[in-house]
Amino acid sequence: MSVITTGRQAINWHVPILAIAILAGLGAHSGGVNAQENQQPSVATVKNTSASQASLKTAAIKGDGDGVRDRMSDRMSDRISEGELTALVKMPLYQMKPREVGRYLAYLHDAEPDLRARVANLARKNIGQPYQIFLLGEYPYEIHDNNPMFSLERSDCVVFAEHTYAMALSSSWEEFFWMLQRIRYANGVVGVTTRNHYTEADWNVQNAWLLSDISAEVAGDRVARYSAVIDRAAFLKKMHRIDAVIPPQTINETYVPKTAVTEVLAKLKAGDFVNVISLKGSPKDSQNDGEFLASHVGLVVIGTDGERRFLHSSEPAVREESFNDFINRAESREARNRASGKSGLVLKGFKFLRLNEHPNVPPMAPQPRPQSAL
Repeated sequence: MSVITTGRQAINWHVPILAIAILAGLGAHSGGVNAQENQQPSVATVKNTSASQASLKTAAIKGDGDGVRDRMSDRMSDRISEGELTALVKMPLYQMKPREVGRYLAYLHDAEPDLRARVANLARKNIGQPYQIFLLGEYPYEIHDNNPMFSLERSDCVVFAEHTYAMALSSSWEEFFWMLQRIRYANGVVGVTTRNHYTEADWNVQNAWLLSDISAEVAGDRVARYSAVIDRAAFLKKMHRIDAVIPPQTINETYVPKTAVTEVLAKLKAGDFVNVISLKGSPKDSQNDGEFLASHVGLVVIGTDGERRFLHSSEPAVREESFNDFINRAESREARNRASGKSGLVLKGFKFLRLNEHPNVPPMAPQPRPQSAL
């Protein structure tokens, strides 16, 4: 309850959102907006060659530095030089300007046709990105939350996941910015009241075109369940001083207990979405009382040995680690809390959402005209 196509189709651009994207892309690197090397595409030359699509894909994923030949289209060859592409391939995403992000996305979309591989590439290209909570809002479109609408330099867990998926689905800066808003908001309608604040009830549901919950499927008879009450009106009043008439909603969710995670990891694929399920404020003498919520999110990537690993944004920076290491760190924190008499989050398990094979990106709903604040 955390508060937070590969097959192309015509996109109905909203003029205000597109205008913001173009202005941001033309500007300098915005300070407030904003690994594993063997997984980064590397380029020895930027020109068409006779290399097969299969060999290009293998080289792009493995990063074969011994003279990888990139089958760039004539269009891409005209747009980007060998030197610029080499620099972009080596540069972390969080050090790029918006214009550079757009050029890298155009290259990656041509070089890597597989969506899952693009998600893994972009996620790993942000390893080391500094962590910061409460980064995004709707400014300048709205002023309830005056944080910007994208962030390149820093991320929290949700910002990291949203930006990674949006970039993997896009081949330009403008398309990325559009896609990011489509992912962040209900039906793509920008506003603090339509933002996907709650992971299970909002984010997962609104992005069912992109991801499908497979927690019960992979857990089998080890599946665990919980219920939670979502009070959006109370949240909007507390966090944004907005009066909204929204009745509370009860949700019923499934997850994989942490004790069963090792049994299901082999069923996961690169690019799958991870919700970390925790108990909040549970008493020291109980592991079952408290409020269930998705306290953290991240992505599944696959190591060179086939190990399913967890890539996520967490203090102090974006990292990749094994699920066992993540669980061990959580249990160590919980032990420290118990020893000091503190209540805190208690890790219970994980929800897993499958990245759909061929996401059909739905159009945005019409952006309503804002009402007068007077």
